[in-house]
Amino acid sequence: MNKNSKTNLDRFDAMTDDMIDTSDIPALTEEFFASAKWRMPKDKVKVMVEVEPEIAQWFKAQGENYQRVLAEALRNYAQEHNK
Repeated sequence: MNKNSKTNLDRFDAMTDDMIDTSDIPALTEEFFASAKWRMPKDKVKVMVEVEPEIAQWFKAQGENYQRVLAEALRNYAQEHNK
């Protein structure tokens, strides 16, 4: 569980909006907005889950937002196994 990302996040943090190439993003058309739906986030539910100490330590090592990272991991797992 000690696999670190090889992505250079500092490089991304240093980029300004003008430095980002958005040329491959299609323009938002009237068709898009005609079928777009407004979605509000659902209320969160607190749960208690027991995990091994090294798993808890790994998520906490991801930073202050480790609970959000854990929630994203659970969401990704659920989506992958909901097929």
